[in-house]
Amino acid sequence: MNVSKLFHMQRALDEYIESEHGLKKADLFDKKVLALLVEVGELANETRCFKFWSLKEPSARAVILEEFVDGVHFILSLGLTLSLEKEAAIIESGSADSATEQFLLIYEAASLFKQEKSAEAYHRLLNDYFALGRLLGFSAEEVEEAYVAKNEVNYERQQQGY
Repeated sequence: MNVSKLFHMQRALDEYIESEHGLKKADLFDKKVLALLVEVGELANETRCFKFWSLKEPSARAVILEEFVDGVHFILSLGLTLSLEKEAAIIESGSADSATEQFLLIYEAASLFKQEKSAEAYHRLLNDYFALGRLLGFSAEEVEEAYVAKNEVNYERQQQGY
């Protein structure tokens, strides 16, 4: 996966949104953290991994992948907000034994990153999130392709007054 390419695309989208909405000088960090947490919750809901009380199957793989890349957008945006893109690297680290456990690790990592705003905390968040993607069965190539496609959709939505 070409992380530099994704950061470049995210920077352009962020700049477009901030310009269009008069937010060039706004501090959007906390809003982006909350947006990420909401997206992670939406992703968990689509996987249904925590719904022990339900027999309903998870959403279609394509739906789950799209929700996953929504989170990628906000994680990249957060890294850009603190100029951490040059230090960001996705490593093949281990993941939790279950999706539920991995989701909880992501929430912990996001909370730590919000508090510390450090490169180390960002690296943990980034890698915990991509470990979830691997746990859900997504290849780096699939994630990159889905990110590019969703990035285009996000531009279209902005141009339509989303």
